[in-house]
Amino acid sequence: MIVNYLADMMIKPGKSPVFNNPKDFGLDYEDVTFKASDGVTLSGWLIKGGTDKVIIQSHFGVQCSRAGYTPKDKGLITLWKTDISFLNQAKYLVNAGYSVLMYDFRNHGNSETGTCPWVSWGPQESKDVIAAVDFITYHPDLKDSKVGLLSICMGAGSTTYAYGIENGLQDYKNIKALIAVQPLLYQDFVRAMGIPGFLANRVNSFNKHRASFDLNTTSFLPNVKSINVPTLVIQNENDPWTNLDFVKQYYNELTVEKEMLWLDLTKQRAAAYDYVGKYPEKILDFFSKHID
Repeated sequence: MIVNYLADMMIKPGKSPVFNNPKDFGLDYEDVTFKASDGVTLSGWLIKGGTDKVIIQSHFGVQCSRAGYTPKDKGLITLWKTDISFLNQAKYLVNAGYSVLMYDFRNHGNSETGTCPWVSWGPQESKDVIAAVDFITYHPDLKDSKVGLLSICMGAGSTTYAYGIENGLQDYKNIKALIAVQPLLYQDFVRAMGIPGFLANRVNSFNKHRASFDLNTTSFLPNVKSINVPTLVIQNENDPWTNLDFVKQYYNELTVEKEMLWLDLTKQRAAAYDYVGKYPEKILDFFSKHID
């Protein structure tokens, strides 16, 4: 029972409703769909700002969607007591002249079930990041736009994977900047939760059978050196659910112009996700420096 519960908490989809809408924030948008390379249809919002610069936002995994995070129906473990709406950052980005593409990863929100019906923590979802960039790259009204990537947690991992694969993001000349918010490895998350080793091994074995690969040894760290645009890494230094040494290693592996923003927030992982929507200054400054 406990093994199934913990395994589901790590990779089971279906916990991520799209709980709000851009119209609630006074934003002009259209519902869009596009396909990943393996045929999975992804659902999103194209929020209309400027036509010469676009931010593509990739959300975190399992308990999230393009809309953000809601604690409703999350069971025993909740990341945050109130909704965290990612439309907050869409609002300030649009006010700064950007259009914003927000989309659901496969197995999340309103997107289709993936060819692997489980959340993979980045290897499968990297196809979705590339599909989102393709959607903007070939959009008739936005094809000449400069692109910035705002990638959160699993979104950061998926984006990093997407830089290290053949025909990946490293080949796109329109991408000008990346903000990686709290990149996290599956194995560090399991370890930080304090799950005893014998139990963690059983959970990993169960999820390895489901996902057909070992999440405990899979890492996007080797792909960091393939990132070829200026990168800002954001991390709450009081985050209890990650390995801060890994975040430092991620930053150190970057070979591009880079910045590190350490946040002194409450001792909760989701505090940084809440911060991103409420404190736009650093994000706008970084994107403005490299995109405008």
